[in-house]
This record gives sequence, structure tokens and C-alpha cells, in this order.
Amino acid sequence: MAPMATEQSQQHTRKAVGLAARDASGHLSPLAITRRSTGDDDVVIKILYCGICHSDLHSIKNEWKNARYPMVPGHEIAGEVTEVGKNVTKFKTGDHVGVGCMVNSCQSCESCNKGFENHCPGIIPTYNLVDLDGTITYGGYSSMVVVHERFVVRFPNTIPLDKGAPLLCADITMYSPMKYHGLNVPGMHLGVLGLGGLGHVAVKFGKAFGMKVTVISSSPGKKQEALKQLGADAFIVSKSADEMKAAMSSMDGIINTVSANIPMAPLLRQLKPNGKMILVGLPEKPMEISPFALVAANKTLAGSCIGGMRDTQEMLDLAAKHDVTADIEVIGAEYVNTAMEHLAKADVRYRFVIDIGNTLDKAAAAAE
Repeated sequence: MAPMATEQSQQHTRKAVGLAARDASGHLSPLAITRRSTGDDDVVIKILYCGICHSDLHSIKNEWKNARYPMVPGHEIAGEVTEVGKNVTKFKTGDHVGVGCMVNSCQSCESCNKGFENHCPGIIPTYNLVDLDGTITYGGYSSMVVVHERFVVRFPNTIPLDKGAPLLCADITMYSPMKYHGLNVPGMHLGVLGLGGLGHVAVKFGKAFGMKVTVISSSPGKKQEALKQLGADAFIVSKSADEMKAAMSSMDGIINTVSANIPMAPLLRQLKPNGKMILVGLPEKPMEISPFALVAANKTLAGSCIGGMRDTQEMLDLAAKHDVTADIEVIGAEYVNTAMEHLAKADVRYRFVIDIGNTLDKAAAAAE
């Protein structure tokens, strides 16, 4: 059962505005919300940009059957520090910072103590849950946010905030499995299944690690983008039996970013013996996999979900070193529902980012 709001959290709040879904239609419109007052360990952030993740679309439409309305989505938050609590040591007013997919955890379990807050049983996502103090978590499609210092990261000076915002979900989602499953070794052959918001940064990180990168996609029209714009070494059309056959047993690992239910056996055949497929996409329905597809050549099928805070900062620093940012389309807050329609059709290159700082207040005033 979710914790009840405390009397203190109800009384001491500050006003903000967000773009909220009220029901499973997913339509977003301005909503007056409250944020908690600044705690001793808190960082107050004026939100300037927020990326749109496909999970935002799943959430506002209640496709995962866990929606709490009204819901303000958004977990790719980039902004500027406006206030810090008295115990905060890592940040000061004016710093450029980010908040990703979580805003709290128990901070005391084995996972938290090892820096894997993303594995904490008490993880508090950035939106659609009740925080430990009883306040509702609202995401980054909003004017400001108050977050515990532990769950804030610093943007290196060389990363623009608009292009940096998606790194807080998309890039850590790619970086973490590549690091922990050994798919970051120069000379290895990495397959990237799906060339969208996640896949395009997987290509960039693969090349940053010195790997051979092959994109596997059902869309032949993305070939030139993959090869010329993103720097992939090869491109395979997954619907082409000849192309898939030619690449059999050639890849050390595959990062599977696809959120649709697709046949797995042809993809697993692309792996070398002892190869690994890491799932980061979230299909709506259960997957069907023959055990022989794994057992026969000692292949591994694993999953990965974002990363801990230490790894997130490490990822940002590496991204700055290798000039890895997301390819984005910046939009105004008034365009967000249209952007969701385009996202549902995979019609975006490769991540929408809302210009919160310059457009949210205008959109809210127009709605009034």
C-alpha cells in the first residue's frame, strides 16, 4: 500500500505547473501541481528541457496497467539549480544538472550501498508513484522539481542541456548493459536491434568503445541514417532472409531495443556461441523463446533496466569525452500531444525534447 501523505508534506509545498494526463486517453494539458519544500538534502531545479521517452507514452495511456491519474510524465530532466538544502555538498545555485528515471530509494539496502539504486526494492520512479514523504511524484513535463541530492547528476559543460536530457534515460539504458555484460570491448561485434531513441545512442556508444556495430532494423529506409549519420559499420534488414542468413553467428552481443513482440529465434541465430542478447525494450505481451535457441550454443538472454546513480554520472562524463549526445527534435509544450502521436508511429529522429523553460508557461496561460 502506498504511504499516506504526512501533515507536514501537505502543509509545506510550493506551486508549479505541469502537463498532465487525466485518464487513459493520454491527452496532456496544463495542471497546477505542488512540490515539497526544500529539505536539508534536497536540490531544487528549474526545469529547462525534458525528453519524451516511449515509456511516457505507455504510462499516460495506462498500457502497463499501473497508472495513477493525474499523471505528469517525464524522466529525462535537464535544468538549473535554484536552491539547495543545508546538507547538500555536490551542487550549488546555477549548476546545470539532470534527473533521470528515479528520485528516491531506501538508500540502505545492499543494492543501494553498492551504487545500484535502480535495483532497490523501494525504488521511487520520477513519476507515477508516492515518494517516501507521502508526496506524489510528478515528472519533468513541469516547471520545477525538488529532488534528493543523491538522485541528481551534473552535466559536463560540453553537453548542451537539450541534447543531454535524453541521456538520462536512453543513454544510461544503453551504457549500463554494455558495461556489465562486457559489450564494451574494442574489436567486438555489437548488433543493435531497432534504430530509434535507444538504438541510435547504442550505435554511438558502440563506436565510442571501438566496436564493430551492425544495425538490425525492419525499416530499409533507415540504412543511410545508420551508416552515414550515426557511423554504423553495417546494416541488416531483419525482414530479408538472405541478409539475416549472411550474418549468422557473427555477433558477440545484441542490444534489443524493440518494444514490439517479434520472433526471437532468427535474432538469436545472429549471435556467436556464448553470445548475449540484452533486452532493454519492453513489449506489451510475453515473449516466446525456444530453449534450444539458447542451449545449443550456450547463448545468454538477459535484461537490463537503466543504471545506478554512480554509473549515470560516469556515463555523462564518458559521453562528454566522446561527444555522444542524442539526436533530437526540440518542440514547444503546446506540441506535446502531436509529438505523442508521432512517437506512437515511430515518426521521430530520434528523440523529442520539450523546451520547458521557454514554452510551458505560455502553453499554460493559453489554456487558461
